[in-house]
Amino acid sequence: MKKYLLIFLGLSLFLSSCSKNDDTQVAEEIQENITPPEAEIDVTVQNFMWQTMNTYYFWQSDVVDLGDYRFASYDDYVSYLETEEDPGKFFDEKLLYTEDRFSFYSDDYEELTQSFAGISKSNGLEFGLSLFANSDDVYGYVRYIVPNSNASTKDIQRGDIFTGVNGTTLNLDNYIDLLFGDNDSYTLNMAEISNNVISDTDREVSLTKEANLTENPILINQVLETGGKKIGYIMYNAFTNEFDEQLNTAFGEFKSAGVTELVLDLRYNPGGSVNSARLLSSMIYGTYTNSVFLKARYNDKLQSEFKDADLIEYFADATDNNTPINTLGLNKVYIIATGSSASASELVMNGLDPYINVIHIGTTTTGKNEFSVTFVDDLENGNVYNPDREDKINPDNHWAIQPLIGRNENANGFSEYTDGLAPDISLSEDLSNLGILGNMDEPLLAKAIAEITGTTAKMDFTVDMPVKLISSSKMFTKIKDNMFMDIKKPLNLTKKQ
Repeated sequence: MKKYLLIFLGLSLFLSSCSKNDDTQVAEEIQENITPPEAEIDVTVQNFMWQTMNTYYFWQSDVVDLGDYRFASYDDYVSYLETEEDPGKFFDEKLLYTEDRFSFYSDDYEELTQSFAGISKSNGLEFGLSLFANSDDVYGYVRYIVPNSNASTKDIQRGDIFTGVNGTTLNLDNYIDLLFGDNDSYTLNMAEISNNVISDTDREVSLTKEANLTENPILINQVLETGGKKIGYIMYNAFTNEFDEQLNTAFGEFKSAGVTELVLDLRYNPGGSVNSARLLSSMIYGTYTNSVFLKARYNDKLQSEFKDADLIEYFADATDNNTPINTLGLNKVYIIATGSSASASELVMNGLDPYINVIHIGTTTTGKNEFSVTFVDDLENGNVYNPDREDKINPDNHWAIQPLIGRNENANGFSEYTDGLAPDISLSEDLSNLGILGNMDEPLLAKAIAEITGTTAKMDFTVDMPVKLISSSKMFTKIKDNMFMDIKKPLNLTKKQ
């Protein structure tokens, strides 16, 4: 990408070769104003948001208010920014395309970027939320506990059920405030399952969110020997750059153990770094640096500025620290994925599909095929967040936006999975039998093992209480279902998916 996009003098540089009609002059005036416009209310954040979205947003041409010639004058533009005093509402209600389900903002870029590194304020309880039949009442079920967290010190474990918080029954109207509000501490009112019926109990569990909790996304990695097979099993819960070396080490252990089959468990993985997805895929398939892993597609404004070679990411032979990739060189992989598997999880599945047999066990995935980038108020760097430039960010603007700016295709040019990736083998988690993660009799892992060893016909995989998810704890973290590009080439962007 040409350097002028990096310094982000905006569309004035795109328009410099155009005729100087009135519309063009207004567009240039808007883009060339590198200081916040004077207005009756402070619109510094709104100005940053509009400028960024006008240049980078994937659907820029489909949003009328993001048009290059939308405003008759600079004063008209300033008046538009003033129409919404709340920057969050301005972003959500004025700048997003109707089909965009995933772009979001944060009023604290430091909190956002820390979350991408696996650091957050959390009690360590990861849970799903479902509705009772024919009711607006909500119940939660524990998926797993983050090690070394507050929850890990309490009497609560995978499979436990809760129906209330602080004595108030959860429902569609209150569960967000009760579970994800400003209170750092709360008490869960627990329940139990008997004969496939959820009933309240008197048991309570009090939890407290603690700052700077780091979650290692590699929850489990182990070698299972059964049926004459050596099977590597890894449960990977987020694509986090900071743990790429540990991920590579885990695959080195698989390789040293003589693993010939792999079960990759992404059932709770909402996404993360595109580069981590590329590295993981290389660990599975191979270090074929001439083989296309993905090809990026940006909006029409940006796409024409790239050479084809700049749009392609290949499989890798080394990590970012130049550690050789430990690859298993497989021609088949079993991936456990569900409706909570999104973005970079789907990217791995789609990126591997042209090369090896991807056996998807579980349920249909989320369906997020676009990637995003973190933008902050750093005009000289094109508003692209770079951790080495935090001292250059406008000190009066702590907001960040994470808009979708492109779509990734696999080597076959396929990217149309907005409805999710359907499973090859359909199997839902069972509330009455969630099992212990990593145990060979945990139903989804057991199904994968049965497929590998050829013992499927001998096992019963009946699901009595299938999970019908409405939300989860991960959907209220900053990373949620995100896929982001990394600060590399081109555009110096960090892509998240």
